[in-house]
Amino acid sequence: MAITSNKMAMALATVLLAMLLVGNSSAQLSPNFYYTTCPKLLGIVRAGVQSAVAKEARMGASLLRLHFHDCFVNGCDGSILLEDTPTFTGEQTAAPNVRSVRGFDVIESIKKNVEKVCPGVVSCADILTLSARDSVVVLGGPSWVVKLGRRDSQTASFSDVVGAIPPPTSTLDSLIDRFNTKGLSPRDLVALSGAHTIGQAKCLFFKNRIYNETNIDESFAKERQRNCPVNGGDDNRAPLDFETPNLFDNYYYKNLLDQKALLRSDQVLHDGGSTDSLVELYSDDSDAFEADFVTAMIKMGNIEPLTGSQGEIRSVCSRPN
Repeated sequence: MAITSNKMAMALATVLLAMLLVGNSSAQLSPNFYYTTCPKLLGIVRAGVQSAVAKEARMGASLLRLHFHDCFVNGCDGSILLEDTPTFTGEQTAAPNVRSVRGFDVIESIKKNVEKVCPGVVSCADILTLSARDSVVVLGGPSWVVKLGRRDSQTASFSDVVGAIPPPTSTLDSLIDRFNTKGLSPRDLVALSGAHTIGQAKCLFFKNRIYNETNIDESFAKERQRNCPVNGGDDNRAPLDFETPNLFDNYYYKNLLDQKALLRSDQVLHDGGSTDSLVELYSDDSDAFEADFVTAMIKMGNIEPLTGSQGEIRSVCSRPN
């Protein structure tokens, strides 16, 4: 009995220590982290995002997605920005990323401008986090205070991506489970999914839904089939929110009520399950959606950051120093 008790005590101590370490990492982040070392940072990032979105509206959604795909794989450490090296195969060519994430050149351009003013000071992970926030704002969404002080990973893992990024064929239970492993609740899941009020998806990711699934509006499916043939056209794109694809609003949730979600992983949020009531709330109350989205984005941005002496501050976002 004593041995069992000791083992339980040691296990509990290990869990508490892990929680303490994670908490300390997040606690080291601060909105004023670069207040004296790079006071022009926020303006430089904002200008870079505004310029990129002005050239191509869907870039805002791409930068937001890039941040999500970074944070869900071993934390918000800029690892997704790393290109392959002789010593590791990075995240960019993993299945969930290779035909989905983009915007690397925008982050690199912003980094170059930051380096001109504050060389060796600001991490790529922080630039990516700020760019996600500014992308939402420039497309008409809410703003929030971003805590800074993340450092950059020196490596990346191809193998860790598949188990972390939810595929577009996910069930509700699998979505809830994957978000839960990152410390995010079902409410966070539904709120963060509202990011699909902007952006587009390739035919590859929704072809099966528009031809074979039954929980989809028939006229909506037929309209999508025009640009997504049974054979071919996998790279053809369609807006995730066909009503206001370049405006950050709550039409995404209204579409779910009408069974007009492009992706299965979106429609499962309102398909007779436990999250139906949240979708209905957000479809009716845009203020509630924006408030919960901001809360969830802050939580996501705090997933396992590298801080203090961990990692490094990359000079170029695509490669370790």
